[in-house]
Amino acid sequence: MPDFVVLGKGDEELRAAALAAGLALRVDELRRIAAHLGRNPSVVEAYAFDAQWSEHCSYKSSRHHLKTLPTSGPNVILGPSEDAGILHLGEHESERYGIVLAHESHNHPSQVVPFEGAATGVGGIVRDVLCMGARVVAIADALRFGLVEDSDSHQRYVATRVVDGIAAYGNAIGVPNIAGDVYFDGGFNDNCLVNVIALGIVKEDEIIHSKAPPNSTGWDIVLVGKATDASGFGGAAFSSLALDEADTEANKGAVQVPDPFLKSVIMRASYRVFDYLREHKITAGFKDLGAGGIMGCTAELCGAGGLGAIIDLDDVSTAQENLPPAVIAIGETQERLAWVLPPDATLDVLRIYNEEFSLPQIARGARAAVIGVVQKEKRYVLRTGSDIVMDADIEFLTGQIKDDLPYDLVTLSAVEAQRLRLPFDKLRVTRDEPSVTSAQNTSTCDDPLSVLSNLNVCSREPLYQQYDSVVRGATVLARNADAGVMTVPGTALGFALAVAGNPQAGKFDARRAAERAVVEAVCKVAAVGAKPLGLTDCLNFGNPRKRDQYSQFVGAIEGLRRAALRFGLPFVSGNVSLYNESAAGQAIPASAIVACVGAFADVSKVITPAFKRVDSKLYLGDGDDPAVLNALLEAMRGGAVRACSVASEGGTIAALAKMSWSADRSGRTIAAHMTHRATSIAFIVEADEGFAQTGAPHFRLVGETTADPTMIVDGRDYALAQVIETWSKPLAAVYG
Repeated sequence: MPDFVVLGKGDEELRAAALAAGLALRVDELRRIAAHLGRNPSVVEAYAFDAQWSEHCSYKSSRHHLKTLPTSGPNVILGPSEDAGILHLGEHESERYGIVLAHESHNHPSQVVPFEGAATGVGGIVRDVLCMGARVVAIADALRFGLVEDSDSHQRYVATRVVDGIAAYGNAIGVPNIAGDVYFDGGFNDNCLVNVIALGIVKEDEIIHSKAPPNSTGWDIVLVGKATDASGFGGAAFSSLALDEADTEANKGAVQVPDPFLKSVIMRASYRVFDYLREHKITAGFKDLGAGGIMGCTAELCGAGGLGAIIDLDDVSTAQENLPPAVIAIGETQERLAWVLPPDATLDVLRIYNEEFSLPQIARGARAAVIGVVQKEKRYVLRTGSDIVMDADIEFLTGQIKDDLPYDLVTLSAVEAQRLRLPFDKLRVTRDEPSVTSAQNTSTCDDPLSVLSNLNVCSREPLYQQYDSVVRGATVLARNADAGVMTVPGTALGFALAVAGNPQAGKFDARRAAERAVVEAVCKVAAVGAKPLGLTDCLNFGNPRKRDQYSQFVGAIEGLRRAALRFGLPFVSGNVSLYNESAAGQAIPASAIVACVGAFADVSKVITPAFKRVDSKLYLGDGDDPAVLNALLEAMRGGAVRACSVASEGGTIAALAKMSWSADRSGRTIAAHMTHRATSIAFIVEADEGFAQTGAPHFRLVGETTADPTMIVDGRDYALAQVIETWSKPLAAVYG
């Protein structure tokens, strides 16, 4: 096996060699690897460290600051330490149920190959939830696209094909898409954002962990799924580089190829394996193959258990002959998972996948097979034939490396980040005339109807119609409600999921925008009657080696921390996506995207946004105040709330349009007359007489519902039919 020569080369020569080999490792990192090994790394080792030390896998620029986020609490079953977090959802028949949640980005692949990139993003996040022993029950997406007015533009192509890819994958595996959001802004012309969330349900005593169990020396490492091919080679490193249009064709090779129909079978087969292991009281480790492929997954599985691994690459099923060892070991072929199993259970698990669920007949080369063994010595070894092509300290490979940033990672603080940002008072994102300019001329934004027609305010229904949000029959509310809601079949339990994160706010103040994202996501969950349980985040930023861009990232984490502490909520999973910038150095708007999960003890108590009756009282409450949120939930439990929605983008008029539109869909013509409007994130509540004794002390009476088909807000009249028409139609031009 040839070496990648490091020793004896000068910096420029080594930098050029890495570039020619497609390695994202810096010169200092290559020298550190060679010094630790005491020799030149093999080519396989060079690519292995390239993947494992990438920003995508190692969080080397962000881990220190992420540790400042709150991650514990009474509802936390598993914090951000494995492939997904788990929150305590509730109890049914003396059994504790957990909701598993994971949050991921697939930004770079989706910009280069939108359909496949977005589809594989869904596939990856589903695997993260599946490998915790959970049944996957829901997905959601948060999308950020460039300007799409020109139907022939690449931005329009990306925006439509990403949605097609998410729909095709989610619909094929039969998992409902229940929540999400979308924004359009010129800052995403060169780099779209595709963030995806997946949820699963698992009983607390049936959780499977993504690490080799204690005392598992000598256990089998079993690879399950699609035959390994050359797709996705270098994907982890690719996600840690700025995109360059000149490299578009080469970059396509780093994007994986999805197979949702095979995934559907693998999921059902894995559920059967879960049942088998539980029936026989067998402990196992389970992890999905994502960044770094076989190497990344098996090294992390065994390293997390304090053990090592020996992998025989010749035992890996491949889709083509003569694949190089580096491609077999590190390529990111989709639809693959790995088990650590006691040998006496291995044959039964292989039989379930290969015979009972017939993987080899579903796709050529697909199967479950033993490819290695867990070893006590903490070394990671890859073999092919009689050659050892990798032999490295597993803790050095998977451990916590620190980025050698050109500034002090520890002392750069939100205070300095604040100094580098523009004043927040220049931004008007929460008023009825928000600073949303990506799809409309700013001169028209003084007219609330123009605000309603803005692509960042209007109804997302034309986009949502591409998705199946009710497959499996457990969906209670989906998409155009403030949060998606599902029931846990066979129980009274339910959960809500909402997503938030305004990138236009991020242009002006990354900290305040991140704080606002938490507040909005939490309020949306409460608006449907669910008690907020916990949070996830996906932090999408530019180049961390540029001080101003890194300061935005640091400031955003501070904003997340402040808001989470204010509401007493933990972050239990998340993702960091950096290097979202063009080759010209244009970074995306700072984009902290937050998802909130809430719980129902009785899902029949769900609150919808549709106005219910005429002559109801309308109340307004500050969403940034936890006391207001708690009072609202108490009033909901008492039955005093008829409808609720959150005023955020587009302000009061947009929230009222949603409430009237939802009523119209139910066959009711109900408008609102309001004497005041929201000037920040706020709850708009339709309530009965009992609200005065419960929630009213924290709310302001601002109007009433009416049969008069005229919307009146702060003294201005609008025909209800025009309001609904203006709000509900604009995205049809893109997704009709």
